[in-house]
Amino acid sequence: MTYRKTAGAGAAALLTLASLGIGASPAAAKAPAAAAAACTSGSQVKETLPNGTTWQLCWRIDERAGLILDKVSVATRRYPQPVQVLQSIRLAQLNVPYDSGETEYNDLSDFGFGGGDLETLTGEDCKGGSAREGSDGGPQAQRRKVLCVSAEASGLAYRLHSYNFQTNAEKVYSKQGHDLVLRTISKVGWYEYVTEFRLADDGQISARLGATGDLSPSDYVRADNGWPIGKNARDYASMHYHSAFWRVDFNIDGKGGEKVEQYDTKVDGRGSMAAKLKTSKKTITKEGSFSKVNRRWWRLVSPTSKNKDGHKRSYELVTGADDRYEAHPETTPDVTFTQAHTCEKFATGNADPQCATKKTILDYAHDKETLKNPVMWVRVGFHHVPRDEDQSPMPLHWQGFDLLPRDFTEMNPLTPADRAGVNGQPN
Repeated sequence: MTYRKTAGAGAAALLTLASLGIGASPAAAKAPAAAAAACTSGSQVKETLPNGTTWQLCWRIDERAGLILDKVSVATRRYPQPVQVLQSIRLAQLNVPYDSGETEYNDLSDFGFGGGDLETLTGEDCKGGSAREGSDGGPQAQRRKVLCVSAEASGLAYRLHSYNFQTNAEKVYSKQGHDLVLRTISKVGWYEYVTEFRLADDGQISARLGATGDLSPSDYVRADNGWPIGKNARDYASMHYHSAFWRVDFNIDGKGGEKVEQYDTKVDGRGSMAAKLKTSKKTITKEGSFSKVNRRWWRLVSPTSKNKDGHKRSYELVTGADDRYEAHPETTPDVTFTQAHTCEKFATGNADPQCATKKTILDYAHDKETLKNPVMWVRVGFHHVPRDEDQSPMPLHWQGFDLLPRDFTEMNPLTPADRAGVNGQPN
């Protein structure tokens, strides 16, 4: 999984990277106003990263789901016209069953990541960033500093040692990348959860959930369900699962109507030196749940929005480390695609009365509706086997996924000017 380190932004007064010691590019400053509609609720973020990429979005806090990003658009120095990427992205459930079989929680629908469970940022929670004030989403909504916005170096963005055989000239192209990071912290029981979205300067979006806090002192168990913590083999902290779900609604270029495509690559005979591999595409037209096999991946592709090469814009789902919890049917699939309905809010434990008979993603997909406006539900699991080092406070551990732009632009949006002609097979 290509998780990268970054930072975040937020409310009425817009954070400038100058305030973080990073200057915004002149080209980006001349970019037209973002195409995304004005925020009707919550607050706006609009920030330009050092390489000239500008992200604009709306953010708000839901009492149950916590941090929600709406109307996310991106513009780059090379492509200054903003293009919408996402309609919304949010957590949709966190299922936490313990290996003893005696304890299980659904942390979002049972407790919630907003309201009184949303932490006010303090200390070093947002060091180097800007702590933004907004409504905490609770029934007696309070305005507090709850969102951290920061810009963080993400490491090497690209590197090319080029050689021109006609002129015998050499040149090294090397660029550091940056991410815009938005994060909140929610305390549920003994755990403290970090909801984080990382928006990279090459258009990638990473959704992550971090867990810290403390091991639950009431969940010590027998040796076969736990790990010895503390002196000798006396106390056993219970092993348990974190199955996190996210709800992703695209709306590429503001046009919507994305198509869901699944790609599979299989061995297809043998060539003169190696095995031949054949990649096939399957268009998923009806609601359903799916799981990964070797060399399988999915993308959401716009049928109408194209890059300058005439290729349809899309975003690819990239998953990494994952522990599947097969004890529940709804925590078994890796991804579920459903037709968009506003009452379908949570992957499990859905309590919206407008969806009286639809409590889980499997219920949503049961109708096999035609996917005219697909919503993607991503599940990523982590089986937590405690260790001595988890005391105390517990080091952060992360789970999540990436959304990788595929053919969104006809070249790398960070391409240096003198490589602009390198597009397709060279003469």
